[in-house]
Amino acid sequence: MNIAVSPTAERASARAQVQWSLRWESELRLADHAELAEFFRKSYGPTGAFNAQPFEGSRSWAGARPELRAIGSDARGVAAHIGLLRRFIKVCEVDLLVAELGLYAVRPDLEGLGISHAMRVMYPVLQELGVPFGFGTVRSALEKHMKRLVERQGLATLMHGIRVRSTQPDVYPNLSPTRLEDALVVVFPLGRSISEWPAGTVIDRNGPEL
Repeated sequence: MNIAVSPTAERASARAQVQWSLRWESELRLADHAELAEFFRKSYGPTGAFNAQPFEGSRSWAGARPELRAIGSDARGVAAHIGLLRRFIKVCEVDLLVAELGLYAVRPDLEGLGISHAMRVMYPVLQELGVPFGFGTVRSALEKHMKRLVERQGLATLMHGIRVRSTQPDVYPNLSPTRLEDALVVVFPLGRSISEWPAGTVIDRNGPEL
């Protein structure tokens, strides 16, 4: 899960002004993509210049392109974002339909807004889509952050000791077309209980990370 993480009474008031909307990818105009791209460059840039590179120009996605976005906005523009893409992943030898969640970012002045806010906006649509699980990966350094935002609230389960194989978003002559990495896996039980998540230590995305 591509994620950027950059709390006072003023910030609480600002968070209350954020309005959330759900946008299918085909509904976005060029101006929307340009605004989102700028938002991502500013959100991911502080975590490293390399992390902001995919969002040059009006490109508002990093790897795989989302099909649905939850976008939080206020008087200053885009305030927060999370993307969703339905796909089949393979957990060891088991094919599994998931809604991959990624492209999560919050504007620095709204630190503490939380992925849980975005997930609550997403949940009704996820239920309508009939997806059994939400799925994402984050860096191990963000484990405490994710525990606070989703696991302690009963929204998701964090899984360790799993390797995730993904394709590169583009093909380069000097790089392998796939990468295998240790990741902290985040699973959101939706249509099924977490006990029905297949056992396994390797997940294949069969595509680039969202």
